[in-house]
Amino acid sequence: MNVDSTEFDLEIRPTKGWVSLGLRDLWTFRELLYFLAWRDIKVRYKQTVLGAAWAVLQPLLTMVVFSLFFGRLAGVPSDDIPYPIFSYAALVPWTFFANGLTQSANSMVGNANLIRKIYFPRLVLPIATVVSGVLDATIAFSVLLLMMVGYGIFPTANVVWLPALLLLAFVSALGVGFWLAALNVQFRDVRYTVPFLTQLWMFATPIAYPSSLLSEEWRLVYALNPLVGVVEGFRWALLGVDTAPGPMVAVSSAVALALLVGGALYFRRLERTFADVV
Repeated sequence: MNVDSTEFDLEIRPTKGWVSLGLRDLWTFRELLYFLAWRDIKVRYKQTVLGAAWAVLQPLLTMVVFSLFFGRLAGVPSDDIPYPIFSYAALVPWTFFANGLTQSANSMVGNANLIRKIYFPRLVLPIATVVSGVLDATIAFSVLLLMMVGYGIFPTANVVWLPALLLLAFVSALGVGFWLAALNVQFRDVRYTVPFLTQLWMFATPIAYPSSLLSEEWRLVYALNPLVGVVEGFRWALLGVDTAPGPMVAVSSAVALALLVGGALYFRRLERTFADVV
């Protein structure tokens, strides 16, 4: 008995000009996103002495240094909040952002062999690295809650906004990560500038000091840094500081969304060259 068979040929061609974000492809490859994020988590803690404690040590030790030099020696105000809580509440979202930015910037070069071998939407790689940082942020946040209980501070009703603020931090890290990941493929010295950029960004964010030091009209300009809205929002939601972050969060959200869309489009435009250049 003869059985007719039909052959299907799939040809993948590079895109031309500006392209769409390819959200349908991202949804199709959602399982790959999950497994890449889980791989990053396992690699991060494999053969480590302290394991998940590394997620706490980085913001905790930075908080100790800030409390000593800025809080005690320099006498920086902390909006009537104990300085260790004041700084650590800002360091939790900041550390999530900084680690996500750094790892997503190196995601393409670090997965060069995978990119050369198979096709998948390359946006999956930087997204997976940022998603994997959510676990670290959750662990660090649980320590923050314990510290607040120790100081007799309890979250306000504004805590319901916390998931939205974490989403803003996620969007900010992903938006900048898209830009840096694409640039890092073309210019390998980008990876050397990322630590310097992150360090400068930290001191341009109200972590060691409150944004209330600025006059009202300058706070909106300051909020062009998307982490300003995140940090001040965290303090407002958890600690009940008097600084109303609504306008700052709105400006920071608009900037973060512009970085995300612009970064994704730029990433997709350069995506066609990744397998040849990386």
